[in-house]
Amino acid sequence: MPGLTLPRHRLGALLAGVGLVAAGVVVQATATPAAAATPHRILFDNGHAETAGNADWVISTSQPDPLGQDSSPSAETDWTGALSSWGVALQKTGDYSLKTATSALTYGGSSATDLSNFDTLVLPEPNTLFTTAEKTAIMTFVKNGGGLFMISDHTGADRNNDGEDAVEILNDLMTNNSVDSTDPFGFSIDSLSISSDYPSAISDSSNPVLHGSFGTVTKSLIASGTTATLKPADNANVKGLLYRTGYSGNTGAFFATSTFGSGRVAFWGDSSPIDDGTGQSGNTLYDGWNDSGATNAPLALNATEWLAGGSGSSGGGGGGGSTCTSAQLLGNNGFESGSSTWTATSGVITNSSSESARTGSYYAWLDGYGSARTDTLSQPVTVPAACTTATLSFYLHVDTAETTTTTAYDTLKVQVLNSSGTVLSTLATYSNLNAASGYTQRSFSLAGYAGQTVTLKFTGTEGSTLQTSFVLDDTALNVS
Repeated sequence: MPGLTLPRHRLGALLAGVGLVAAGVVVQATATPAAAATPHRILFDNGHAETAGNADWVISTSQPDPLGQDSSPSAETDWTGALSSWGVALQKTGDYSLKTATSALTYGGSSATDLSNFDTLVLPEPNTLFTTAEKTAIMTFVKNGGGLFMISDHTGADRNNDGEDAVEILNDLMTNNSVDSTDPFGFSIDSLSISSDYPSAISDSSNPVLHGSFGTVTKSLIASGTTATLKPADNANVKGLLYRTGYSGNTGAFFATSTFGSGRVAFWGDSSPIDDGTGQSGNTLYDGWNDSGATNAPLALNATEWLAGGSGSSGGGGGGGSTCTSAQLLGNNGFESGSSTWTATSGVITNSSSESARTGSYYAWLDGYGSARTDTLSQPVTVPAACTTATLSFYLHVDTAETTTTTAYDTLKVQVLNSSGTVLSTLATYSNLNAASGYTQRSFSLAGYAGQTVTLKFTGTEGSTLQTSFVLDDTALNVS
């Protein structure tokens, strides 16, 4: 028989990939809501010092649910917060469900404010760095179809005096994450402090952000803010919509949009335009929302609608919109970032020389110990509702010390799970009988899970004697 004859522990392999001990974690699977109910689910972040110092970037003091303050607001004063005009305007349409996150952001968990339950995340001038896990959650959410609204402020606006401002924090999110740090959105935020300006909109009558259901955008407002530098060579979909006076093209973009995977991204260079001048007692605020020289309200509202999937979209599945962007959705799909994005039994993700990666240095090695053992490897993923093709693929190599040609003593199951851990489907079961030299690509359709967030899980189960190794590399979930 091909492959190894010694059990894994006797090979002395040093498993360099540090797997996460908690195995088999599944995510919240969300049903697509009825179109007449609340199709657009928006989460406003308030877990990163958004109310520090002189800021009050919340839609309501009732959190996570603003309806706890007033279940049927008719005026922005019915909710308390400098973003209450934004929140009330969305709530009054009847087409939005709004919540506020007050703790760490997650994706694929059981919390009511887990990102898998929302279509759009709004980051209104965060003032503390996102953790490594949070950055993975945010980027995976967007890649899988979520909308991300990033609102910055000028360089030096360190409201809580922790040494970090929104420019640094948002740039860190884009350049220092485990999902894609190679300029994924196609822009960087400039380290500037621009005192005042009224940036003008480009001429594009078909753009849904500039000409949406909430009105036409002509100008915005800078009252101490910054801009972005666009890099279309890194992401051809990046587009500047409003520019600082005297700027155009790739420099001086005050409001920009882009895409990442199946998701959408918007950037705004100042928090003053979203400030409605109200808030909690003691805050000195500026009413940029109603500034007569700008059209900030339509800009914020149209952008929210676009990020959430567009007018008439039924939302769904943590960011599923009304269109499908061809993309590969699995994070760290070749395991080269170690255990990031995946949840795995300790030692599964490794660069050990005792087996070989198909490409790169790292791979996933389940079992191979020659003793009773179960190893798991899993990752949550959202299949966008609008995508008609969704193909899971991976390369598998099996080697074994078993000599039988008839009995499957050791097995690897490939499964799709829902939020409660229930197996929705077993896509395949491999065993020691599949041992062969080299890797073989395996592929399965997941189109039936469009609009759902599910967990892909590999479970290797080994008997009490004679090792079998299940080695995986170069996974992918391609949608179109």
